[in-house]
Amino acid sequence: MTSLLSPEITTSAELTDRCDRCGAAAKLVVSLTSGGELSFCGHHANRLRDDIVRVAERVVLEEGFEWAGK
Repeated sequence: MTSLLSPEITTSAELTDRCDRCGAAAKLVVSLTSGGELSFCGHHANRLRDDIVRVAERVVLEEGFEWAGK
C-alpha cells in the first residue's frame, strides 16, 4: 500500500523503544498505514527514509533528532 499524503510528524521528549533493525535506542517510531508500528535508531531512520515516508501514517521523532525524511 502506498501513502498518497505525507505522514503526520510529531515529536516526543524521549522515546523508550529500541530499533527493530539493530536494537539501538530508537529516535523514530512509525505507525504504518497497514497497521502496527516500527522503531528505528537514527542511522536506520535516515537510511530507510524513503521507505518510511511511503508506508507511514504517523511518525514520532525524538526531540533533537534531525530526520532526513522530514
